[in-house]
Amino acid sequence: MKILRAIDKNAERWLLLTFYVMLVVTMAVEVIRRELFAYSSIWGEEIVRYSFIYLAWIGAAAAVKERAHIRIDVILHYFGPRPKALFYIFGDLVMLFVALVALYWSYETVHVSAKFGSVSHGLRISMVWFLMAVPLGFALMTWRLLQSLRRDIRNLRDGTPVFEGDKLFD
Repeated sequence: MKILRAIDKNAERWLLLTFYVMLVVTMAVEVIRRELFAYSSIWGEEIVRYSFIYLAWIGAAAAVKERAHIRIDVILHYFGPRPKALFYIFGDLVMLFVALVALYWSYETVHVSAKFGSVSHGLRISMVWFLMAVPLGFALMTWRLLQSLRRDIRNLRDGTPVFEGDKLFD
């Protein structure tokens, strides 16, 4: 149970750190190889590209978890706790619908790639591993939205202020 709580709390952080380190190290090695040895590889470029794609989708899920995604919330400052909670619940429901539709269609792309056996050009690895970044990101977003909805409904029921995320400039 303690391990599951640690994973739930830090999954996106650990994944982001892993892909960021992979991206930076591979890019540094490729720059050194290109400048010192006048040689570069196609696999290095692919690792950097696909690490960046995973970073973007996992980062989007982390933003949903922390309510750090872009939103216009000026008008929310004039709402009380109850209308604010209802507004956030509505927003999460809309995002959940979009995430579920996108999850379905992104998985369809992965399925087609697996069916036809497409591989990457440099690494010669199945494209399924790289295309899974999108459904993984939307699956994580869906999970975080469900957690957010549960928290917001509990706050609405208890009359406590809704979680608004950390403020960047306050």
